[in-house]
Formats: sequence, C-alpha cells, structure tokens
Amino acid sequence: MNYYSLNHKAPNTTFENAVVKGLAPDKGLYFPESITPLPADFFENIDDLSNTEIAFTAIKQFVSPEIPDDILKTIVEETLSFDFPVVKLNDNISTLELFHGPTMAFKDVGARFMARCLGYFNKDNNNEVTVLVATSGDTGGAVANGFLGVKGVNVVILYPSGKVSDIQEKQLTTLGQNIKALEINGTFDDCQAMVKTAFLDESLTSKMQLTSANSINVARWLPQLFYFMFAYKQLHKKYEDIVFSVPSGNFGNICAGMMAQQLGLPIKHFVASNNANNVVTRYLISKLYEPKPSVQTISNAMDVGAPSNFIRIEEIYKNNFETLKENLSSYSFTDEETKTALLEINNNYGYVADPHGAVGYLGCKAYLKENTKAHCVFLETAHPTKFLDVVEEVIKEKQPLPEQIQAVMGKEKEATVISTYEDLKGFLLS
Repeated sequence: MNYYSLNHKAPNTTFENAVVKGLAPDKGLYFPESITPLPADFFENIDDLSNTEIAFTAIKQFVSPEIPDDILKTIVEETLSFDFPVVKLNDNISTLELFHGPTMAFKDVGARFMARCLGYFNKDNNNEVTVLVATSGDTGGAVANGFLGVKGVNVVILYPSGKVSDIQEKQLTTLGQNIKALEINGTFDDCQAMVKTAFLDESLTSKMQLTSANSINVARWLPQLFYFMFAYKQLHKKYEDIVFSVPSGNFGNICAGMMAQQLGLPIKHFVASNNANNVVTRYLISKLYEPKPSVQTISNAMDVGAPSNFIRIEEIYKNNFETLKENLSSYSFTDEETKTALLEINNNYGYVADPHGAVGYLGCKAYLKENTKAHCVFLETAHPTKFLDVVEEVIKEKQPLPEQIQAVMGKEKEATVISTYEDLKGFLLS
C-alpha cells in the first residue's frame, strides 16, 4: 500500500516511509491510496473470528507487502493482549471499554502497534529514530509504555504543565530508559505546534531522524479501527442500528471508526462528542471551519483547538459537506454537564465513567432524542481512576486503584521544563 499527502504537494510513498517520517514533506498528513472493502461474509461471520483474526484481516491491506503476514500476525497478537468488553447500561446505550491495556487508555492499541512496526523496520538499522510526540493526556503514557526499550528508538514527549492529571503525568515521566518528558509552559496546542515546527526544521531534520507517534502517524491512527469491529461483533445480533459516540479531541479515533465503515463495517452514523473545544460541532452548523485556541476542561485529552485528523475525515467523505453530515453528528458539552453525567451514570446504572466517557454518554443521549430506535455505544477511553480528583469529587465514592496505576504512583517524576521551540530544538540536538 502506498500513501499520499493530503496537501497533494509531495510524492506518494510506502507504508514504511509514512511511519518513519510521520508527516509528508509538504506538511500534509498521509492517507492510503486506496481502501478495498472487506467481503460481506467477513462481517456476516464475524462471530467465528478471534480479535486477532479480525484485526489482521482489517489492517493487512494497509501494511502489505512491507510487513510479511507472519510478522504482522505477531504484531497484532502482541498489540491486542487485553480485552475490549461492551457493557450495557440500558436498551439504547452501551459503553465500549478501551482501558484494559497497560496504561489504561484507548491509545495503548495504536501505540503498541506503531512501536512494533517501527521496531520491525529498524531491526537491521543502526541509525536511531527519535519519536517526538505531543500529548494532551493519555497519548504520552501509551507511547512511553509502547516504545519502552525498543531498539534504536528514542522517545521525547511534550505535555502542557498543569493540564494533565497526576496519574497521566506519572505514566509519561517515570519510565526512564529511552523515554524523555518535556513539561511545556503552555497548552496542548503549543506542544503540537512545537512538534510540527520541528518536523519542518531542516536544520534539525538534517541531523536526526524524527517521527511522530500522535494520531497524525498512520501506524498510530489506523489500528484504532479494530475496536469498532470488536464492538460490532458483540452487538450486531442484538441491535440493528448501531451508532458510536466518540469523545473527540484530535479526531483520530472517530476517523479510524470511519475507516472501519469504509471497509464495510455496517455502521451508519458516528457522533463526535466534544467538550468546550467544539470546532467541529460549530462547523456542522455553520459550514465554517474555524480552529481556535484550546481551553482547559476536566476532559483534558479532548482539549484540542485545531484537530489534526479532521482533514482525513473530509477526505473519507470526498470533501462533501452533505455526505459528511449524513455520517456525522456533533454535540458540545460543558464541564458542569459532564459532572452531572458522571453522577447520573453512577446513580442510574452503578457504573463509574471517566470525564471523557461522560461526554460520550451525553453525545448518545443527544443523538437518541431524535433517533429513538438506535443503539448508541459511547467509548470509555480511559479508566476513571486516571481522573481521581474529578471522579471522586463528583460521585463521592473512593475508587480503588488498579495495579497498572499503583505501579507508577510511588515513582519519581523526571521532566525537563521548557517554554519555546528553541528550547525544544536545543534539547533534541544535545
């Protein structure tokens, strides 16, 4: 499979090069040259397939022939070493739990898959690759864990000071080895801008090989389509009209779900559930796409003012606004509404959600007002104990810490504080 830049001013390239480079030379995101739908009987007989078989079949066309089938099967097996259960709340709403991996966030799948792809490509290469990544919360920990100890790969994670939870910060600042954390005086958008500037700085890239592990990287983004298929497998015999409500920040996750739809997954609609950072919600009303500086919320992983992956969503639907609206709705919710939802989910269903899942739940409720026959699945993207201060304050119940969280709590934070791009450049060159 070859990939082209969505800015259309760079040569098409291989999967390997797209993974290693991250961004195209013209600053564009890479997109696959073709998407071949899977046979209808794949979805009709999906109950007979394991998660590994589903994922291998779904991803194969996007990485072949550069990763041989036997290697790809091993990569997929190692990536998916945990469960993806669907939990029913009522007849119209379920949640898909994506927090059973090592860092208890949905990004474990993409980070683990990408790390193994990059490790395979780098196995006979003595040159080091530096993975440069900005995080608004969970990406940092997932990438740090996924790439820990990978041969020839150094990881540098930028995160906004005071704008990630304590546990998220611990997960990305305590591993050591080939993982370095940079604490930025600013917002996630500032972190992301620094990363993009680094990729375009020839005085830097001429001296070192940089790649990204944000969802702008095809190997981080595409594997996220797996869990939409896993949820469909669990639900399709019970419900005809399945809709996904995805807490959305950089829009990589929901975009991956749309790629599953392009592969033939019988999902008719998606809901982008936003917090106060609602550029897409406003766009679907006004047709004006106006990124704005991000604002801080209690669902911090969605605090993104300029979602990188929205251009891929437009590409999927051929830049046709009406086709986009047929497939996507979007709603925006305040912190107070999110807290009310956390309490409602706990009181009504005995379920403890995290703030991002609560926003997804609100998206379900909003969509179901006019689509009463649908069954809406919201993605519970991180374990609630990653946001203890918010969750315990709202539901007034002490939450036990899972062993994955306990493992990092007593460790010492190691991070370098920087403020400017020049600080970042100096750190990388040193």
